[in-house]
Amino acid sequence: MVTPADSSPAGAGESAASTVTRFDTFARFAHATPLTPPAPGQAPRSVAERLAYHSQFVTVRTPAIESLAHQVRTLMILGRHQQTTARPSLIVTGPATTGKTTALLQVGRTCHLAHTRRAVPMDDSVPVAYVLVPPGATAKTLAAEFARYLGIPVTGRMTTAQITTAVCHTYTAVGVKLVMIDEVHRLNPRTTSGAEAADWLKDLTERIAATFVYAGIDVTASAVFTGVRGAQLAGRASLIDCGALPARAGSREPFRELITALEQALDLTAHRPGSLPRLAPYLHERTAGRIGSLARLIRQAAIEAILAGSERITKGLLDGITLDHLAEEHYRPRTPTRRTRPGSR
Repeated sequence: MVTPADSSPAGAGESAASTVTRFDTFARFAHATPLTPPAPGQAPRSVAERLAYHSQFVTVRTPAIESLAHQVRTLMILGRHQQTTARPSLIVTGPATTGKTTALLQVGRTCHLAHTRRAVPMDDSVPVAYVLVPPGATAKTLAAEFARYLGIPVTGRMTTAQITTAVCHTYTAVGVKLVMIDEVHRLNPRTTSGAEAADWLKDLTERIAATFVYAGIDVTASAVFTGVRGAQLAGRASLIDCGALPARAGSREPFRELITALEQALDLTAHRPGSLPRLAPYLHERTAGRIGSLARLIRQAAIEAILAGSERITKGLLDGITLDHLAEEHYRPRTPTRRTRPGSR
């Protein structure tokens, strides 16, 4: 069952990822008051408030979030007392705009809040780390990103080994238990620098007593988890596939359930409940079942409905919105250019 869940202050997703790559900003993200849909009988919110609400919007618990949350909790318990080898890890994979980063951040937020509730006063431990793999990552630039998350000073003269020592010492000292590494598809072990970065990451998993979760676009088909180096990482990791949601799975309709949850979260004065789920076949074709594309389409339609004064979402309104390129290419494929025969006019 897909139901509305805790939301993030910036709409936990791709846009939020780059803003939470330091512990202080991640902590603010985790502790921010969740957005909530309008409650029955609640006084109407202003236009400005409702525009801001749909810009941020709620985060809906998808099957991927549920599966990731369950597996992370289990693996953290499984590896809690493991000392001699790297703990079991997870890989979150799937095409673009299918909710990987959203799932990662929501599970990290849940872990952070659970730790905070159990913590004693003046506890300065850091339960969760979130790191983005930089483009063209080398061992040193990747190590520097891990250092930056905790504010560990790094200078240009420091060697990779020196940064690594500082990272391992500090992460262990503050008690990091969950390390989330996003955009892992940027690693390219087929290059010399990429291979060194992959080796560095493998070594890190053996030196920090934490559960590691990797996320990236179609990771299992990339160079990251192929070859000898990839086999070492993949051999320790379970897989969670954040693929496009199917229109039907057995007796259930996951995509229609997601649409229903998103519609229930709208704050429009004249929208007809149930009208969006009735458009499920159209919306699935329009977005190729991608969660990110669907959420953007509905949020943008809600904003346009408020600005136009109609306060309701219709198929005509939805069809007039230009979505991300992937969705548009799927829904409105380019018509091949007609070739003119020689001599014709």
